[in-house]
Amino acid sequence: MRPALLLLALAAAIRLVIAAFVPLVPDEAYYWEWSRHLAAGYFDHPPVIAWLIRVGTVIGGATPFGVRAAPILAGFAGSCAAAALANSISGPRGAWRLAVLLAVVPLAGVGLVLATPDAPLLACAAVMLWAVDRALAGQPSADGAVSQPHSASTIGWWSAAGVALGLGASSKYTVVLIPAGIFAAFVISRDLRGELRRPGPYVACGVAACVFLPVVAWNANHDWVSFRFQLHHGLGPVTGSALVRELALAGGQAGLVSPVLFVLVVCAVAHGLSRRDSPRRFVLAVVAAFVWAFFAVSAIRRPVEANWPAIAVLPALVLLATSMPGARRARWERIGVTIGGAMVAAIYILAMSPVPLLPARADPLARAFGWDELARAVIADEAGDSVGGRAAATSPRIWLAADRYQDAAELAFNMPRHPTVFSLNLAGRPNQYDLWPTARDSMRRGDALTAILDDVPDPPPPVGRLAPHFSQVVRGELVELHRGGHVVARRRLWHFLGLTSPL
Repeated sequence: MRPALLLLALAAAIRLVIAAFVPLVPDEAYYWEWSRHLAAGYFDHPPVIAWLIRVGTVIGGATPFGVRAAPILAGFAGSCAAAALANSISGPRGAWRLAVLLAVVPLAGVGLVLATPDAPLLACAAVMLWAVDRALAGQPSADGAVSQPHSASTIGWWSAAGVALGLGASSKYTVVLIPAGIFAAFVISRDLRGELRRPGPYVACGVAACVFLPVVAWNANHDWVSFRFQLHHGLGPVTGSALVRELALAGGQAGLVSPVLFVLVVCAVAHGLSRRDSPRRFVLAVVAAFVWAFFAVSAIRRPVEANWPAIAVLPALVLLATSMPGARRARWERIGVTIGGAMVAAIYILAMSPVPLLPARADPLARAFGWDELARAVIADEAGDSVGGRAAATSPRIWLAADRYQDAAELAFNMPRHPTVFSLNLAGRPNQYDLWPTARDSMRRGDALTAILDDVPDPPPPVGRLAPHFSQVVRGELVELHRGGHVVARRRLWHFLGLTSPL
């Protein structure tokens, strides 16, 4: 077990180094903004990611490293729990193989660098599966069933699973698919059906409900906005081609795991489903299959983002790591590990390279760059270095805004003293900024607003919406956002001077 833990620690250390040098992508900046307004819930997701970011920034400051440090450490803790699960099933060899897999699959190697809800979600899922496995562990009877004595330790493991489930649900709602899969396994397997007559699973559900209660209370006080948003996000109207969506889902999963390893984990899950004489492995297989099946059905109606079924990958990797491969499959596993490691290494090189290696349109990290340039342009404008800035300087107060929440969050993060930046949301979807004090709530007669908008030939729609409320509108400076010598995006500053009527 120790070599596995050392490998996982090395992988986490590398992620921390990468985290320190790569600017935040817009969603990370958005979650950082949440961490400045701590609550028991938010419009898009539950609150754990915001609390983790707050812990990291208290220690490391409002820097990319500070934002990402605590989520990376949470991912490391989850990786250790997954290794402990593999060790429990097949000993140190299984733990080592799992550690190798977690080091090379892009889901962990890249996904656990970013400060997103997926980091605490995967960590809680790993702890939950490990705790359930320990609760199920016992001396097998002659017919292969799990012999489960009633003991304090068993209830303790079920309680630990409940805490992990509650925290997982407070990270991302999709974690509920794991207990649903466990329940399905208990119903399907004759050897496991007796668990439904024991108190352990119900203790776990009760503990989880208590842990999750603050999120429910927050939603109740906010018109259930987060629950409604996620239900609409995943179960909204039918759009596009179902075949294209299913192919995109399969391709996304292959990208998360790497193509060869994805085929191998699917085979490992299929084998686990066929071996009901190994109940603990059967539970993992049913959980993975249940999650994948849920999102495959969902893709019939709506696009499914690649990271949504990520919790299925975790038990699937454990099944692959704890299997007994023949020579041929072992060779394919080595090939898959090599390809996965090469994919992760290529992404690290792409992220750390001082010179962009891909055109901006093909660079998945391009959207993280250039926001410091925009912040400097806004600062220069506020100092009166532009026509709009000098005109606005006579106003009682100058407010900042963008039309998209990503732009607003990046600007606030990259500016000194991290000022309030409103998200107008005139052309985008509702989001957490709608629940905080808005420009309408904060601006007073005579105030000015500097809005950062897309650069388009005609004035963008927000200009037409805002102009009637101000005495003067000034088209300001064009700002190009660069990564190296490549232009990533263009934004233009618009100055709205002298508020004359409430927004």
